[in-house]
Amino acid sequence: MKIIDSLAGQAAGIAAIRRDLHAHPELCFEERRTADLVAARLTEWGIPVHRGLGTTGVVGIVKNGTSPRAVGLRADMDALPMQESNQFAHASRHAGRMHACGHDGHTAMLLAAAQHLARHRNFDGTVYLIFQPAEEGGGGAREMIGDGLFRQFPMEAVFGMHNWPGMAVGSFAVSAGPVMASSNEFRITIRGKGCHAALPHLGTDPVPIACQMVQAFQTILTRNKKPVDAGVISVTMIHAGEATNVVPDSCELQGTVRTFTLEVLDLIEQRMRDIAQNIAAAFGAECEFAFHRNYPPTVNHPAEAAFAREVMAGIVGAGNVLVQEPTMGAEDFAYMLQARPGAYCFIGNGDGAHRAPQHGGGPCTLHNPSYDFNDALIPLGATYWVRLAEQWLARPAA
Repeated sequence: MKIIDSLAGQAAGIAAIRRDLHAHPELCFEERRTADLVAARLTEWGIPVHRGLGTTGVVGIVKNGTSPRAVGLRADMDALPMQESNQFAHASRHAGRMHACGHDGHTAMLLAAAQHLARHRNFDGTVYLIFQPAEEGGGGAREMIGDGLFRQFPMEAVFGMHNWPGMAVGSFAVSAGPVMASSNEFRITIRGKGCHAALPHLGTDPVPIACQMVQAFQTILTRNKKPVDAGVISVTMIHAGEATNVVPDSCELQGTVRTFTLEVLDLIEQRMRDIAQNIAAAFGAECEFAFHRNYPPTVNHPAEAAFAREVMAGIVGAGNVLVQEPTMGAEDFAYMLQARPGAYCFIGNGDGAHRAPQHGGGPCTLHNPSYDFNDALIPLGATYWVRLAEQWLARPAA
């Protein structure tokens, strides 16, 4: 691997920052301590800082030369509302909050790159360092854009990166097209007529109606959409009843829908609505159907994905740049890719063997209470950010 020497040399200091962030996790739109730390380090390194986009977002501006060209590099900062099971020294000090997705490491990698870019400035143009809040459900990317991210900081392209457990350290993955799914939620309330459970003919039981809906929803995937189009419908909650001898008045279904295209999402939403309303009507019940779209699909632009792959190959070799297998997880970097060309990649986080003693007994996977980011990634991820920015600004403008 061709790690930049200065990044390897400063890795221990940046890793200490990462572990401090891990010990002090903050939830979406509450990243005040994290934003303060990021802003303080950028300022210390002579990087002008803009704060407040998306409530707690931070943008660092590294300029050199006279070129008007610019590129954006994005890291997310927020943690998850879950209890950490790790007991090592840098485990979360706040009950019910944990950096279980590696955003502490994403922030650290971009900080390491920022320090190098500020010191060496081996480029002509501007690099915007985007430290984004509220990726975990808050839509922080959408909020930063709405507050003027791309108006105030015009950039030709924007790039993002996420650690990926199970992928070997020293490897990357990037591909054109959809790489993460849309995230959507539904809530269906079936209103029937309660009665004594021994006299069901006197009521309208919403429970078997709900069961019919759950089964029928899966036919959307097998009989309405094209077999080659990906889609997931998961009913994850069913709530009804309070006593074993009472037919309840209502039953509520909740769950999630994931797709790689908005066309498939439109189809699924409409068919779910039709099925729910008509099944309820067929049994003499009423139905309230609510469908909420959270994040759109994350779709990499072909030219930018190909460029990112070239940069990675120059660092780790072409054999260690993998095809990015699409995942049904969601990512609000999707909003940035709707607004600007760019690509979102994965960097291998290893198999969990890097974790300090006293880690939890579970696997080192994302959103798991035993997860921890691999600090060995910091100089590698930072090298990718630096080389990507330098090479983007050195190539001819589109």
